[in-house]
Amino acid sequence: MDGQSTWAPKEITPAEAGAAATPQGLVGHLRGLTGLGSLLTRHKALVFRGFNVTRAELDEVMNLLLPNRLAYVHGNSPRTKVGENVYTSTEYPPEYTISMHNEMSYAHQWPARLLFFCDREPVTGGATPLVDGVRWLEALDAEVRDGFAGGVRYSQNLHGGRGLGKSWQETFETESRADVETFLKSAEADWEWREDGGLRVTQTRPATVRHPVTGTEVWFNQADQWHAAGLGDETAAALYQIMPQEDLPQSVTFADGSPIPADYVTQIRDRGLESAVDVDWHTGDVLIIDNLLVGHGRRPFTGPRRVLVAMSD
Repeated sequence: MDGQSTWAPKEITPAEAGAAATPQGLVGHLRGLTGLGSLLTRHKALVFRGFNVTRAELDEVMNLLLPNRLAYVHGNSPRTKVGENVYTSTEYPPEYTISMHNEMSYAHQWPARLLFFCDREPVTGGATPLVDGVRWLEALDAEVRDGFAGGVRYSQNLHGGRGLGKSWQETFETESRADVETFLKSAEADWEWREDGGLRVTQTRPATVRHPVTGTEVWFNQADQWHAAGLGDETAAALYQIMPQEDLPQSVTFADGSPIPADYVTQIRDRGLESAVDVDWHTGDVLIIDNLLVGHGRRPFTGPRRVLVAMSD
């Protein structure tokens, strides 16, 4: 546990890399770097700081760090696509904290790497907290870990163009029902087209996974983000007054369909944030994380913070 409590992402500066403090200095360093995958697995997260990367040079940097960029298909967060499989980070109001999570851990396939680029730093706050998945798992009470041993069941209600939450067209980046069904079949999900043009998707997934290289078991699910209690008691109560849980844009139960206690959810949320290490942003910073080994979130901020995100397998 002591080793986990002192974990922090590795920061790489021009001085450490022996490179110029320019975007091309970073590109040259990355081209000469052998064993990037091993380095990332060992440190879990890498921050490239002081290279003054701009949006114009970002694609060249991403091509070296993310050789196979993925589309954000079946993503559940509000984002805007701003380039070739490049998106804005989650567009929730700046006054809110976004709790810790591993990207698309609810899905059949998830990205192995995430890259964040600070296009414009905030005036105050706005750090991206990172949590070591081992520490997060160990921080939970045995009762909670045991309760999730059988996995979780995620449910999504995606409207067909008008409604609460995201549409299925936006979520799957297509207007074709056939394409959606092909995707969901490959994802081993259950689905149902609704009479109002919406789509209901149900998936059962594990609560923890083991890293394919290290074999390390980590907490790896989004139960606290899909459960109304994770939004706070007042918000949860308001949502349940509007509609039953099964009709919410997204909801979650244990794999057998039994409800997850609200206190389990708040413990997962709070201990993840308490165990996290903040990465404060400076314009031009690039952060890459191993999405299985590290969860991420967002601290509240003021000012025009703009962080872009991309992912790869």
